[in-house]
Amino acid sequence: MSKKVKIQFAREFRKNPTKSEKIMWNALRNRQFLNLKFRRQFLKDGYLIDFYCHELRLAVEIDGSIHLEKEQAKYDEERQKIIEQNNIRFIRINSETIESNINKILKKLEIIINKIKTLN
Repeated sequence: MSKKVKIQFAREFRKNPTKSEKIMWNALRNRQFLNLKFRRQFLKDGYLIDFYCHELRLAVEIDGSIHLEKEQAKYDEERQKIIEQNNIRFIRINSETIESNINKILKKLEIIINKIKTLN
């Protein structure tokens, strides 16, 4: 798939986010979470990342039910390895947890980010 096509997919995904992506984006956008700049549906190393913070080199991926399917899980694993090989940390978050308790997710994310900051 060409880069142009992937960019078009990113635009479409930004226009039509899932419920959990919408909730997460509302929490992360405009530097309102720990004053960090996050991008959504960001193309990195040929792959789309749900949310990406360049400052921390952090990818945040939301996993819905499709990610439980065998083929998708295998693709996700390979994709994550490639992204991590480029010195990017990768976090997976369950979509149901975002929808049921976004504050729990944000607290967990804050702990992870604070650990990353102490390592840098």
